[in-house]
Amino acid sequence: MSESRVPRRMRVVGKEPAADGVVTVTLADPDGAAVPEWAPGAHIDLVLGDVTRQYSLCGDPADRTAWRVSVLREPNGRGGSVFVHDKLDAGDLIEVGGPRNNFALVAAPFHLFVAGGIGITPLLPMLRQLDEHGAPWQLLYGGRSRASMAFAAELAARYPAQVRLCPQDESGLLDLDAALDGAAAGAAVYCCGPEPLLRAIESACIGRADLALHVERFAPKEVDASPAGAFEVELARSGAVVEVAESESVLDALQRSGAAVDFSCREGTCGTCEVAVLAGRPEHRDSVLTEDEQEANDAMMICVSRSRTPRLVLDL
Repeated sequence: MSESRVPRRMRVVGKEPAADGVVTVTLADPDGAAVPEWAPGAHIDLVLGDVTRQYSLCGDPADRTAWRVSVLREPNGRGGSVFVHDKLDAGDLIEVGGPRNNFALVAAPFHLFVAGGIGITPLLPMLRQLDEHGAPWQLLYGGRSRASMAFAAELAARYPAQVRLCPQDESGLLDLDAALDGAAAGAAVYCCGPEPLLRAIESACIGRADLALHVERFAPKEVDASPAGAFEVELARSGAVVEVAESESVLDALQRSGAAVDFSCREGTCGTCEVAVLAGRPEHRDSVLTEDEQEANDAMMICVSRSRTPRLVLDL
């Protein structure tokens, strides 16, 4: 297990409101040691009672004293955000995994950022880094209302020429086509937010070969989750062959066989369970790999993806 995947105990040293329904939690090493390095776009795992949830780091990567995450309360969610809001207090010790990064900032002549609600969190360190390097960028930030948009006032005050705030109750839905039309050729487009926004920008970017779209999902995208037939998985390092039944995931089958594998979310969004594919063709059902990465068929998320061939050979 790599160092970034070894859970560590961390102390909650701060918890404060960031917007309506949003709190920012600050985590530090209980012994005062420096926190592990991370880069913009990274996320961590918080073990919250009997669930583990992923949250984007939204602080300053140069600050080695603490990590910060901002969490939207979702009453109808899976329990993690309610735990953070109602049960997590300053002084508490919790298990934290990561950091990991499936949403890294790439070099480009121009960056366009599109955020919806709490989707602003992974973008904040990116804006800071680009600003420090004098690189050109623009942010289009939408939310239900100004009061619900975390860090909106600070962003508008700090970057008045580059930030456009668009609360839905004031200006309606984000004008994605106008924003994309205004992006320079070769621009990298980064978008994070609710699924309707991600689907809309993916659709808007079709046919725009001069733009490179990067998205991060907080929840699984809609995929065909219908049952698929059984298949075999061969573990290349040991030669063991494991049968994956129609009703189980590759992850479950490997755990049943006693194989040691990393995992966290079990829904194809965090990237923890990514495994290299040496032979065979996966049926990708994750929300992490890009279309090009999926078409390469050299890696898969074993918690959700299956196989289009009778056998997969994995680098395990």
